[in-house]
Amino acid sequence: MTPDLRSVTTLTEDQADQVRRLVSQSAGAQDNPPISEGGLLRLHAGAPVRHLLATSEGSELLGYAQLAPDAEATAAELVAVDDAVALELLGALEKLDAEDPHGELRLWAHGESSVARRAAQQAGLLVTRELLQLRRSLPDLELGDVPRPAGVNIRPFVPGRDDQAWLALNALAFASHPEQGGWTQRDLDERLQEPWFDPGGFLLAERDGELVGYHWTKVHDETPEPMGEVYVLGIHPAAQGMHLGRVLLTAGLRHLRGLGLGTVLLYVDETNTGAVALYRTLGFAEFSRDVQYVRP
Repeated sequence: MTPDLRSVTTLTEDQADQVRRLVSQSAGAQDNPPISEGGLLRLHAGAPVRHLLATSEGSELLGYAQLAPDAEATAAELVAVDDAVALELLGALEKLDAEDPHGELRLWAHGESSVARRAAQQAGLLVTRELLQLRRSLPDLELGDVPRPAGVNIRPFVPGRDDQAWLALNALAFASHPEQGGWTQRDLDERLQEPWFDPGGFLLAERDGELVGYHWTKVHDETPEPMGEVYVLGIHPAAQGMHLGRVLLTAGLRHLRGLGLGTVLLYVDETNTGAVALYRTLGFAEFSRDVQYVRP
């Protein structure tokens, strides 16, 4: 059965709830949701974000796709009940993007069981980027004492007071990152308002009154067993070489372990060899990977 495909500028609350249910019921969603955190936060976004709904004759939601343009390209994600609906959505995404191009269309497929991955492969798309999900148990993690650089103080983030300084640091630390480096006040606010936000787990490194690094942790309590996450770890370019990354990483992991969590996860680009090497020294191992596809 060919689904009915419809492009809408914004989703209603009922449509957004249907998308969330479809995401949560998808294969492998507990480990790798088919729509990312950023995609879920954009469910109510209007232009330039675009939404595609695939429904049955009885108006049952069979699939959802999202186009999110930025300065360089258009990121796409999709979720569907089966491969056929996913292929229909992928074709519609490419057609919609061709009508109003914002740069190269890049489709994310999250996890090994992703229906988007199978659709991309069947459509002949090529892999352009891979994001590793690494995991490690927390109770047996030997952290040791990591000397803090002279003059560096670590403290919790203060919403409202630290926003602008953190956004400036984040832009510098991730200047070459296609998503993280472009965060705005709105991106920050959306996450500060999420139920999982805990300022005690958002650690800032300060030297002479200036922010030089941070480690933002997160707790996933929607999984059968709550897990911690190294959400974002960033270092000011001028502070590189001070081993501040290991100091902040260790501090954040201690915080997560202190919450009684059994597992910690993180995402890192496969090409970020320095970060991958740091995580592997602490025993992090690959759990899964997200793959980004482009049309050859």
